[in-house]
Amino acid sequence: MTEAIIPNGCPSGEVAENGYFKKGCNPLAQTGRSKLQNQRASLNQQIIKQMRMRAGAENLLKATSNNKVRDMVLLELSYVNANLQRLMEQLEGLNSSVEVYQNVQGSVSIPLIPLGLKETKDVDFTVPFKDFILEHYSEDGASYQDEIDDLMDLRKACRTPSRNDAGVELLSNYFSQLSLLESRFFSPNRQMGIFFTWYDSFTGVPVCQQNMSLEKASVLFNIGALYTQIGTRSDRQTRAGLEEAITAFQRASGVLHHLKETFTHTPSYDMSPAMLSMLIKMMLAQAQECLFEKLALPGIRNEFFSLIRMAQEAAKVGEVYDQVHQSMIQMPIKDNVPFFWSTMAQVKTQHYRSLAHYFISTALLDHQINPSDDEDKQEKALSQLYDAMPDGHSPLDILRQKDERRRIGKAHLKRAIIGQEEALRIQGLCRHLRKLDMLNDILQASHKRSLSKFEQYDKEDEFTDYMDAPDIISKTELKAEMEVPASIKGPLSVFSAKQRWTAPRTVRLKVEDRDLGFTLKGDAPVQIQSLDPLCYAAADGLKEGDYLVAVGDTDCKWMGVSDVMKLLKDVDEEGIDIKVVSVMDSSSQPMPAKSATYSGGLPKTYSMICLAFDDDDKNPKGRKVTKKTSFLSWGVKNKHKSASTLSLPTADYSGALPIHKPCPTFPSSYNDSALY
Repeated sequence: MTEAIIPNGCPSGEVAENGYFKKGCNPLAQTGRSKLQNQRASLNQQIIKQMRMRAGAENLLKATSNNKVRDMVLLELSYVNANLQRLMEQLEGLNSSVEVYQNVQGSVSIPLIPLGLKETKDVDFTVPFKDFILEHYSEDGASYQDEIDDLMDLRKACRTPSRNDAGVELLSNYFSQLSLLESRFFSPNRQMGIFFTWYDSFTGVPVCQQNMSLEKASVLFNIGALYTQIGTRSDRQTRAGLEEAITAFQRASGVLHHLKETFTHTPSYDMSPAMLSMLIKMMLAQAQECLFEKLALPGIRNEFFSLIRMAQEAAKVGEVYDQVHQSMIQMPIKDNVPFFWSTMAQVKTQHYRSLAHYFISTALLDHQINPSDDEDKQEKALSQLYDAMPDGHSPLDILRQKDERRRIGKAHLKRAIIGQEEALRIQGLCRHLRKLDMLNDILQASHKRSLSKFEQYDKEDEFTDYMDAPDIISKTELKAEMEVPASIKGPLSVFSAKQRWTAPRTVRLKVEDRDLGFTLKGDAPVQIQSLDPLCYAAADGLKEGDYLVAVGDTDCKWMGVSDVMKLLKDVDEEGIDIKVVSVMDSSSQPMPAKSATYSGGLPKTYSMICLAFDDDDKNPKGRKVTKKTSFLSWGVKNKHKSASTLSLPTADYSGALPIHKPCPTFPSSYNDSALY
């Protein structure tokens, strides 16, 4: 990946120290993925142009009564609607182009479906932020120009993240910044005049709002989408690659679930609850498929219990894909989900169900019960395979009777062949699926293998009607679960800019009669409770309800009770230093009156800051100016300094800040020591 953004204030030939400046992929790089994303951006622009033309034509149709004009407008509308339909089909084609996201190193795996990144327009924070800083905090907004530029560079880099952990970290850092910016600049009592525009990833329809929630929700969607792209590019022919894919899809589902639960009224259809529920199911299904491949990677032994186990695992994959398909064909999701996706879910449902029947047929046809076998164990395994035994036979009868075992085995084999033929038929219905040669090769190979086995056990003198094989009960030992990345969940509900904190203070702990004098509760961060007022820590300043943020030199803001107890279990008589913070009662004073002017139709406000100057402040040469570090690195380059959010500017704090006092800037993420 190449660097798309030259660091602000850093010449192109120099390297930014400590990797401080954020980078994305080169948007001009002619990779398959970048070409698709550029095509998506171009289609979005064409769609919005056609939608504006349609809106104008519809307004004219309502306003005019001239029949000739109405006929011309109706004709124009038909052309516009046809163009929109064509553009929507092209966008669906982009969402169906999964082959460029797959691993290209000789992969022989069934392709997986990634999500494309949502496109957005550039945003200029400069004027609104400078105005707000001047009006609300009585500070010169121009002194924060470097920080504002860094924020805009970070947002621009987030439009082209690299398809790896660095890209996820880039988006997560920007998401963390948004939570801080929202409380510092986006007051519920006024509009900032900043418009965020994001395009629907399925329809290309733009959504433009001044609400920060749209920005945060769209960035979360892109984090989930990036995880799906990481999962699809993993090498699924290796154990490490499969584990990477499993983790990526589980995290994608966790991020999308967090988006669904946190932002419930998003105006973009791709982030609606119904669509997100379907996407979550699809990501978990793909994670379950990778788990099955992980089990099958060393090879499937032709042994009774191994075949029974793999049959139920394959049935589980088929079951979850059937649930995905059922959610895709429900209205209104059906109208917006690519046909490629729904047919792929159908194909995989049939393929894995057929695979399950093939494994059962092999277990029954290739293996006869021997005196040395454990009959009870085989009987139990077979009884757990069906809801009801075929033709009312007992499991032990089927195992002991060779003819019955053969008859049921051939019934499963016949059903496997029928399912594989259905998968091939469904694949032929979608032109995008027909282009996937690897998928066709895998389906054809499975079908030929079943036919070959059927011919092996077919007898010319056997005219018995074959029974219908019963459904196989799905079962898995490794179920795919949603996983929310720590960079998304974190202790945000506690350590947020909405609460005001004391600076971290050091308290000495000493063990008295094998007791620290308090207990812990909570999960990241832990909180002090049941504090003994006579213990050594209480005498040193520890309070009930304090949050524990460090034990010795170890940061524990992100640790649960069990992890923190491991750090405290070795405390000796000399004791250990801990750091704690306390929540402060918020109080605000009336803000001084401000004057306001208007520019370009948007409110532009200015503080009567000159009235607050002392005589010494009137001469700028007499003031010592301290250079501020960028808010993207604050807390990283200055970890030796502790700060309190009490001194950080927040939108809820209305007290004026004296201009001659240095004002701390913003932390880059929630896991910095400068969070407080």
